[in-house]
Amino acid sequence: QVQLVESGGGLVQAGGSLRLSCAASGRTFSSYAMSWFRQAPGKEREFVARISSSVGSTYYADSVKGRFTISRDNAKNTGNLQMNSLKPEDTAVYYCAADSLRRTVAAPTDRRQYDYWGQGTQVTVSS
Repeated sequence: QVQLVESGGGLVQAGGSLRLSCAASGRTFSSYAMSWFRQAPGKEREFVARISSSVGSTYYADSVKGRFTISRDNAKNTGNLQMNSLKPEDTAVYYCAADSLRRTVAAPTDRRQYDYWGQGTQVTVSS
């Protein structure tokens, strides 16, 4: 069982930066792949970025590539999302999610592949 708690959201002007954190409980966090998703009002939850469990390979949605950086510190059971050059269209609730890798039900960018979710943190980018 893994519990995830996000923090670091807030209000920022366009062009600014924010750093989101995801604190995970459970001794097996290092064996999980971790991702960030986001959901804007009236829209579906969408994939943002993913980082593998051990090697740390990363993958990004085209909309954030070059602006966002996902990272993790397995010793501290934390994951991070550094967001630079923020745009108003980045406004959403951001969720971290953990994939146990025990079964494959969908693509890594599909929310159905993930076993555990945080409660979300609001990011608002003003123009």
